[in-house]
Amino acid sequence: MKTTLRNKAAVGLMYVVRMALALTYLFSGTVKLIDPRGTQYKVEDYGSALGISSLMPDGVPLVLACALAVTEFLVGIYLLFGIRRRLASTVSICFLLVMTPLTLWLALKNPVSDCGCFGDALVLTNWQSFAKNVVLLILSILALRYYKLMPHFVAKKYQWMLTLCAFVFAVLFASYNLWRLPVVDFRPYHVGADIRTAWLEDQQSHGQFVTTFIMEKDGERREFALEDYPDSTWTFIDSKTVEVEASKRTGVGDLFIQDAVTGEDLTDQILSNEGYTFLLISPYLEKADDGVMGELLELHDFSQEAGCDFYCLTSSSEENIAAWADMTGAEYPFCHADAVVLKTMIRSNPGLMLLHDGKVVGKWPSTALPQPNEINLNR
Repeated sequence: MKTTLRNKAAVGLMYVVRMALALTYLFSGTVKLIDPRGTQYKVEDYGSALGISSLMPDGVPLVLACALAVTEFLVGIYLLFGIRRRLASTVSICFLLVMTPLTLWLALKNPVSDCGCFGDALVLTNWQSFAKNVVLLILSILALRYYKLMPHFVAKKYQWMLTLCAFVFAVLFASYNLWRLPVVDFRPYHVGADIRTAWLEDQQSHGQFVTTFIMEKDGERREFALEDYPDSTWTFIDSKTVEVEASKRTGVGDLFIQDAVTGEDLTDQILSNEGYTFLLISPYLEKADDGVMGELLELHDFSQEAGCDFYCLTSSSEENIAAWADMTGAEYPFCHADAVVLKTMIRSNPGLMLLHDGKVVGKWPSTALPQPNEINLNR
């Protein structure tokens, strides 16, 4: 009787372990498939932090990002349906044996703000990421040790078919999101976002801090809050300020748009425009798709006829801006902005964003720029 209860408890425990691992990998893999570019940028951040960027050719970070997304998705599918249980558990352990020490290093040194485990869908601190990986590593070891207790939910003769379908779906889904834009935009610049309001809130957002004073009297040291500051018989030694509540920022406050010629800050002017504003966004003009220059000129002419503002935001140097203007015949004004912010605004180089009264009403990648007659300016 005790043996039967013990077996049932073990099976129940492994069910929880398997589901926890499967759902975590499925969520992580799906988020990365939705936004492969975001994962690519995070891989590049890792490369810079580790000092190995020069060892990675241009296409390697994107390949690694896609391979990681597909692998995580397949591991989740395998564990969910009980396919190749030992292989899936082994891959999970190998992956976490790399990521756990890496996230510990990130937590201690903080060279990258977050690990990007779940993309922009769920941002974890580096310490949260490390704790999460420790838990997942323990669960993966249990899954490998007792993999036979995980039942199959698909007959063996059909497992290859499920694997093939999952792999093909993952590859095609990632490819679509690369060619167009992510089907789900988790960033603060998604269509419908009120950038102006978010920007103003971020500018005014400050964390709450508490300052204490270290005082000494007759060889005794004590800490006092500002409201309890002691009399002059105490001698001031030091003070310390601790953030007790972090500022609640959307990230839009990092947007700073500067006229590339005069250096004038145009951020508030652009976001406060109650009309329509086209933003041609290119983190690096020297790497931008120049095959769409004709379409961009048409859109610029359309904006001029419609009385709309049109700006190009880039982090490129003045030389690269001049080279782009000469090559494309661009007559629109250029502005400088941070490359990281521009990559966050749209996952395309270049990409087009349409604002109305400070709100995002349209976003298009270079592979699907709209025709002027497709743009509705009567919203």
